[in-house]
Order: sequence, then structure tokens, then C-alpha cells
Amino acid sequence: MARKSTKDVTEAELTILQAIWEHGPATIRQLAERVYGEGGTSAYATVQKLLDRLETKGDVVRDRAESVHVFRAATDREELIGRKLKAVAETLCGGSLTPLLSHLVQRGRLSEQERSDLRSLIERLDPSVASKDHP
Repeated sequence: MARKSTKDVTEAELTILQAIWEHGPATIRQLAERVYGEGGTSAYATVQKLLDRLETKGDVVRDRAESVHVFRAATDREELIGRKLKAVAETLCGGSLTPLLSHLVQRGRLSEQERSDLRSLIERLDPSVASKDHP
């Protein structure tokens, strides 16, 4: 497997990754149609360049078994979310995730389900929290 780069993905590269995450592995032509709604030369060349960059960064892998190469994601959505959040925390919060998470929770207008999911996550990560809430 390719080595993961510390360079983050650009918005254009993210669009390609999202198309792969949502629809599965694809050829350049399929991705051009998914992303741009057409398979023209310009769209094909753009997608090819973006895939080359993503492959260099280790975020996609190319299956060369057939004459037409198929690309699949080597980075999953959760991993990329973690990388992006860590980068934001480094840039804005001195590396601490606490201010970032606090802001998201306080201003994010979380639904009851989202709050319940967060409570469950905290309890799974720190079982002592559950025992304090429920003597």
C-alpha cells in the first residue's frame, strides 16, 4: 500500500474521493461522468491529474490488472475527517481538540439523536462516566 502523505487533499481531490466513497471503485471515465456529468477530454484530463495526485499522496490506489485502470479509495472518510480536524486543531487551537469539539457541540445545534450518539461514544471511551451518571 502507498505511504500516506502528510499533505492534505484539496477541494477538487476531495470531490473525487467522495465520488469513490459514494459509488465505489471506478475508472477515470466513470469518475469524470460522476463528477462533471460528462466524459469529455477536458473532464477526463482533470480527473486523471487529480487521481495522479491522490495516488502520490496515498489516498487512492490504482488497479492495473485490466487495460482500463480502476481506482479505489485507500483512505476512508473517517480517516480523512480525523486528519482534517487534527490540522484545524493544530492551526487554530495549539493542537488541542477540546476547543474545537466544544465549539462544534455548543454551536452545532445537535439533534437529540446526535447528543445521544455523543453520550454513548463518551461512555464507550470512558466507562467511568457511565458509572458516575448511573450509581
